[in-house]
Amino acid sequence: MGILEKIAEIEREIARTQKNKATEYHLGLLKAKLAKYRAQLLEPKTTGAKGEGFDVMKSGDARVALIGFPSVGKSTFLSLMTSTASEAASYEFTTLTCIPGVIEYKGANIQLLDLPGIIEGAAQGKGRGRQVIAVARTADVVIMMLDATKGEVQRELLEKELESVGIRLNRSKPNIYFKPKKGGGLSYNSTVPLTMCSEKLVQLILHEYKIFNAEVLFREDSTPDEFIDVIVGNRIYMPCLYVYNKVDQISIEEVDRLAHRANSVIISCGMKLNLDYLLETLWEYLALICIYTKKRGERPDFNDAIIMRRASSVEHVCHRIHRTLAGQFKYALVWGTSTKYSPQRVGLTHIMEHEDVIQIVKK
Repeated sequence: MGILEKIAEIEREIARTQKNKATEYHLGLLKAKLAKYRAQLLEPKTTGAKGEGFDVMKSGDARVALIGFPSVGKSTFLSLMTSTASEAASYEFTTLTCIPGVIEYKGANIQLLDLPGIIEGAAQGKGRGRQVIAVARTADVVIMMLDATKGEVQRELLEKELESVGIRLNRSKPNIYFKPKKGGGLSYNSTVPLTMCSEKLVQLILHEYKIFNAEVLFREDSTPDEFIDVIVGNRIYMPCLYVYNKVDQISIEEVDRLAHRANSVIISCGMKLNLDYLLETLWEYLALICIYTKKRGERPDFNDAIIMRRASSVEHVCHRIHRTLAGQFKYALVWGTSTKYSPQRVGLTHIMEHEDVIQIVKK
């Protein structure tokens, strides 16, 4: 029996097993086996002819991946937002490889990747699905393009495909401390009351992974799935923006319902509706800030911003300007919202905010 058949059999077993107190250990064990088989499925095959290059070199200040089913408007969106022309036509699978473009917004260069359409079963390798998902794992934010006329079917299927390859959308990493040891058995503790994971279940899951000596500390009430994610350790937690295209073809009530959903934006590429709001939301999700520099006795340079991540310190700014600057640093003067008064004399640990102005004084 192949890995795909084993995965299908375990999924059927989970679906027909009633969820209650008596079956929680059995379900936990099945979920651990399922995660193990899926990890084996994702291991790259070394044999076979070398195909066309798929991944694109990372460039710019951030990377955004466009994921969606065929013919939802990904290529049209890329052509509208960037100067790159991606072929768009009324048939499926117009885009067959990864096409990069650059969005220039607030002085930042955001790399946008137009990926081929995903079909059901992409996680098992159907329709270049594995390559598409592998590129998506390297992105800072995923934009999930959905057809507003198709309802919720596309969103559920895409979430399921990404979930099965270890991409967790709009979720934070579980607060569980896990460390395998050479001896001493299992040390199990929790700082909060646990309702979904017991010591026996944790032991069963660890035994499935051939781990008999480990230290486990739960700092939040987590599910068995979240504990398995911590053991496997290769899960990617990333923000996702659900973009509903073709809203000009649905009723105003449906538009209102979709617009009020969490992490969702409605647009129309055909009529160029709401694209400016999408860019603003994307900027927030990428958590980027602009820092302006100033020389002594001169006005700040507002034309050339340094693009940093939110919660970056003065030290990060120094490294961004030049790698030796932090070693010669004496103090910095900062103007902006991060200070109590302007200018404020600060050290390397000061946290910068959006549109702050910095003047660095060397030793």
